[in-house]
Amino acid sequence: MKRLQIKTAQNVNINFTLANVGQRLLAFVVDNILKFAYFYFAVHFLNFGMFEGIGRLDGWSIKALDIIIFLPITFYSLYTEVLLDGQTIGKKIMQLKVIDIDGFKPSITDFVIRWFLRIIDFNLFILLFIYIASLGLPNQEAWFFLLFFFGKMVGFFLILFTNNNQRFGDIIANTVVIYIKDDVKFSETILEELSAKYVPTYPGVIKLSDNDARIIKNTFQSARKFNDYKTLIKLRSKIQEVTEIKSVHKSDKEFIDTVLKDYNFYTQDM
Repeated sequence: MKRLQIKTAQNVNINFTLANVGQRLLAFVVDNILKFAYFYFAVHFLNFGMFEGIGRLDGWSIKALDIIIFLPITFYSLYTEVLLDGQTIGKKIMQLKVIDIDGFKPSITDFVIRWFLRIIDFNLFILLFIYIASLGLPNQEAWFFLLFFFGKMVGFFLILFTNNNQRFGDIIANTVVIYIKDDVKFSETILEELSAKYVPTYPGVIKLSDNDARIIKNTFQSARKFNDYKTLIKLRSKIQEVTEIKSVHKSDKEFIDTVLKDYNFYTQDM
């Protein structure tokens, strides 16, 4: 498997295992099975004509209500990745996760970009077919099959041949998909000694992921060792940006050390 090596400001190397095209394909299949299951349920168990008897709804209103029913399919990958910390249900089963190219949790904007650009990675055939259909060419069924295959495979070919196994949406959003079942457990690298009477200060640290905590700890240890105050300031700013917490400590060292301890406090029993 390919590995992504991230080098911190103090030249500390952190390695992530990149998800390969087979793993991402299986996650994609699982997600689509769930979407098709929802579609089947909606079509066969919901009466789409039930809205016709409601008041004086016109045809457009009924169509709008029908569209609302299918919104969970349309936005599936977006809201699951946002709510499940970079994972769809398929990715969770396959133990894959979306992170940004620096190893941190992507922003909501990054997730939106990845979702929107699926139209190029997996649904390009729809746009191409609409254009071909407008030309009135013969054998449009053959064109449709060819465009369907090509349009659905754009993302997979990019994952297969790019250095960091990125589809177009990943490249633009600066994200990668990693395999999180590694030989070394994250808890072995981010564990902090806590007393039984420890009282946490920053509940907002739960917005961090294990990957975030590992990067923070490695960078913090190196910066503290060499008294690199510039890196400590940048690290504090990044933590505050991701967690949206405000420091009550005067020292950057005390703040970051407390953040790591608080993260362990809130996650050690999860």
